[in-house]
Amino acid sequence: MGNKVAFYTLGCKLNFAETSTISHFFEKEGYKIVAFKEFADVYVINTCSVTANANKKSRNAVSRAKNKNPDAIIIATGCYAQLKPEDFTNITGIDYIIGANDKDKIATIIKSIEKKETSVLITTDHKDMTRFFSSASYGERTRSFFKIQDGCDYFCAYCTIPYARGRSRNESIANLIIQAKDIAKKGIKEIILTGVNIGDFGKSTNESFYDLLQALTKIEGLERIRLSSIEPNLLTDAIIELVAQNKKIMPHFHIPLQSGSDAMLKMIKRKYDTNLFRKKIEKIRLNLPNAFIGIDLIVGLNGETDALFTETINFIKSLDVSFIHHFKYSEREGTPAVKFTPKTNSHTKDKRAETITNISKLKHKEFQDKQIGTKHVVLFESSRKDNTIFGFTDNYIKVATQYKKELINTIKKVEITGFVDSDTMSIKFI
Repeated sequence: MGNKVAFYTLGCKLNFAETSTISHFFEKEGYKIVAFKEFADVYVINTCSVTANANKKSRNAVSRAKNKNPDAIIIATGCYAQLKPEDFTNITGIDYIIGANDKDKIATIIKSIEKKETSVLITTDHKDMTRFFSSASYGERTRSFFKIQDGCDYFCAYCTIPYARGRSRNESIANLIIQAKDIAKKGIKEIILTGVNIGDFGKSTNESFYDLLQALTKIEGLERIRLSSIEPNLLTDAIIELVAQNKKIMPHFHIPLQSGSDAMLKMIKRKYDTNLFRKKIEKIRLNLPNAFIGIDLIVGLNGETDALFTETINFIKSLDVSFIHHFKYSEREGTPAVKFTPKTNSHTKDKRAETITNISKLKHKEFQDKQIGTKHVVLFESSRKDNTIFGFTDNYIKVATQYKKELINTIKKVEITGFVDSDTMSIKFI
């Protein structure tokens, strides 16, 4: 048995954090990590099932691994492997199919890993998912995706995540602080708090997300804390005020809206209305005028008529947000939304997606224009293009300057001076 392993990760930041932790399992057993496009003895595919396209990419990754090395051991794990394991058992050459709740079992499997004639299936019913798989990614050693929570109790009408990852659960604050301190000791300056529903943190330990944030800000050496997506109904005024008061927490919010129509929000079982959502945006702007606010939208949901989509357009145009990330709706088997009518055809989805893209470009440009002349702190990353180094401000503006190796993983005060291109801004040091 050789000792090269390659990883392919689809989907969310949470998956990337978990893949990073799985890679450490292999490293401890003496494996060398290589790129997925290279020849490897073991291929691990961490799948996603948010859309039909994600499913397709997961299956394609299996084919690519088999083509690169027909004798390789192939492990499929993650949400798609959990929800539809039969899609993988029907593919010749997959040795292990490991569900979303059982990724930590890969550490044991590695010790006696071998090629199988038939797939070994290791999954747990979503009703029985109670364990928490601690994980963090280290990437370029400047930022870390830090998993604090898993699962979801919401069961929105379009979503399979509760079936793929189970109910909401989390590690204790005490244990997370130990892990965060270890990350800081590695010289990593920024952590991004990730999970399925991070605002729901604390259900399984009788704690709160606010309490966790307060505890993280006290860690020496940890200089930046960034939030990933947080539900609007769980983004409390106290959390917003804490972000405004504490310079360690970045003024950067990503808030899923999904629809700007109250009728649609009720239909898809979201836990807020447009009035609540607007108040959250206004609260952020009142306390943090320069904060980056990104929102999520799903376009072309079953049941989304032209009139309801027009409501969404009018609503998002009225919001002072910085960016709109949209998804074209993809039917997920077993979810209530599959039965909603009228169904939206692909052409209409494409046109609606184009409309949202254009609005987002305008919103983002308006946000960037307002930042010219403002002062920020930037964490520079190791990514380089020609003679240029890149970094992100506290409020998530991508910036560029002349490459200097000594800037990597340092935090510098800068002033935004203009544009490099539509995605990147220029700076001067102050």
